[in-house]
Amino acid sequence: MRTRALCAAALLAPLLLLTGGCGIRTTQVPVDAGPAPSRVPCETPDDVATQSGSTLDVHVYLVCRSQLVAVNRSVRLAQDPGESDGLQVAQTLLAELQKRPSDAESDSNLTTSVDRSLRVRDGRGKDPADALRLSREPMDLTAYALAQLICTYAGTVASDADGTVLLGGPSDAEPRRYACTEQLKSAPEAVPTLGTERP
Repeated sequence: MRTRALCAAALLAPLLLLTGGCGIRTTQVPVDAGPAPSRVPCETPDDVATQSGSTLDVHVYLVCRSQLVAVNRSVRLAQDPGESDGLQVAQTLLAELQKRPSDAESDSNLTTSVDRSLRVRDGRGKDPADALRLSREPMDLTAYALAQLICTYAGTVASDADGTVLLGGPSDAEPRRYACTEQLKSAPEAVPTLGTERP
């Protein structure tokens, strides 16, 4: 009986070694039990919050999976927007970008990179009429935050007639013109500028 037990143990030992160390290295990466959150499609929520008073339907660009995605929102304005109300629209849109995404947006993996301390003002001095000045230099923002601003402002009264956006910072440096292109939406790290602008 003792001999059989020893034989059985001798036969089981290699089997335990094979099953215990089956050639797979230990790793801190979790086992794939389904699609990772970064693989979830960037679907914008259907519900758009509407508000009473003077409202404007806009596209606000948020970040999902290293790209920009447009989200429909209705924003409230202090007064009806006119051709000269670019600053009011720019400030309202900036505030939208600084908001924490709604539950529906978060469920769609949408986030924002725009810092809550950022401010926007009218141009000054010899700046063109459509220039906007940020409280930080545009190139000091993260690529995602700058791309969000450019694409959110583009096509509104906060942009030029051709849809480009003229942004400067608090310094005396000339503002630069930016375009919201398909390349920018898909790869915000490469922010194109269209050169400096002067009247």
